[in-house]
Amino acid sequence: MKLNALVAGFAVAGLAAVAVTAQTDLAKVSRLSNPAALKEVAPATFKANLDTSKGLIVIEVTKEWAPIGADRFYNLVKAGFYDDVRFFRVIDGFMAQFGINGNPTVMKAWRPAQIKDDPVKQGNKRGNVVFATGGPNTRTTQLFINLVDNSSMLDSQGFAAFGRVVTGMDVVDKLYNGYGEGAPRGKGPDQSRVQMEGNAYLNKEFPRMDFIKAATIAN
Repeated sequence: MKLNALVAGFAVAGLAAVAVTAQTDLAKVSRLSNPAALKEVAPATFKANLDTSKGLIVIEVTKEWAPIGADRFYNLVKAGFYDDVRFFRVIDGFMAQFGINGNPTVMKAWRPAQIKDDPVKQGNKRGNVVFATGGPNTRTTQLFINLVDNSSMLDSQGFAAFGRVVTGMDVVDKLYNGYGEGAPRGKGPDQSRVQMEGNAYLNKEFPRMDFIKAATIAN
């Protein structure tokens, strides 16, 4: 084969690969933009692997702790919602928060997809994982991992743990916390801009932020 023909062949193959990737991404965005379709029932217990920029975090979910939250988390992880998602609010001595998808189109679909509260059966102990809320029955996609025992402060506010970190709490402790609290109270990201601009905003303004490469349900 002549060199120019070989180069042309590589170019065509490269374009085909790009096209396949683009189609895959569009399909994923389409799937994630339909919250009503993600209604699988989670098993009684399961584990989710978060492959992060700092290492592996494994969350063990016990559905009995918070059934509604467990089902929502299971569906989000299985659909790939948390892939390439940033830990956008990490506050030393408090918690590490994540769960805003990097694609604004996806987030627009999920903002009104609220679920009802679960009763608090497990406290906000160190390593326990809960959904963030903006008031009663407002849970959507955002989560946080308690870095310390926050039970005395958060249990009475209705933050119901659905799982706990069983591997990688040392990884959680190493997540970048230099940005601290979000705007306007702190120098961290403005959540409204994260919602509207996604990872483009975070990558530009907060480049040291740690992130989840991929989140999967463990086999």
